[in-house]
Amino acid sequence: MLSALTTCLKGMQGASALVLGLVLGGMMAVDMGGPINKAAYASAAALLSSGVDAPMAAVMLGGMTPPLGLALATRRFPARFTQAEREAGGAAAVLGAAFITEGAIPFAAADPLRVIPSLVAGSAVAGALALTLGVTLKVPHGGLFVLPIPNAVTNLPGAVLALAAGTLVTALTVGLIKKRPG
Repeated sequence: MLSALTTCLKGMQGASALVLGLVLGGMMAVDMGGPINKAAYASAAALLSSGVDAPMAAVMLGGMTPPLGLALATRRFPARFTQAEREAGGAAAVLGAAFITEGAIPFAAADPLRVIPSLVAGSAVAGALALTLGVTLKVPHGGLFVLPIPNAVTNLPGAVLALAAGTLVTALTVGLIKKRPG
């Protein structure tokens, strides 16, 4: 059964890759380090041992997008955030670069009905683009720091594009729907 699943995942293209990327990327942002996030990560990590490395790309890029998108939003839409949130944006950028999705939690806790859907949208876009563009990742963690490692990432420009697009979707969505503080 594992062999059949591995063959199926290795052969994914087009719509099936897009859907899997949407799901995996979105799962990384739903609870930002909680059980849904961990289920997506654990599945992708387990698949690495079978030689299926595309899901890890969707998971890592989808997991980096929430804090990076919020960091960008605090800079582009400062009036939507408190002073403390704007200051936390810098820390969120560093955490996102290191694939620590939990950097988005303070923002989500302050305004969950607007922030969480924005995070899921951006992460889903990042995951979908990663798999659609054929991005693969052979390491289970590291964020931006794995990008320069030779042969760790297949289609590096696609990975950067997916991360940038997901980050922009998150930042724009948060910036447009989050209410001003006060």
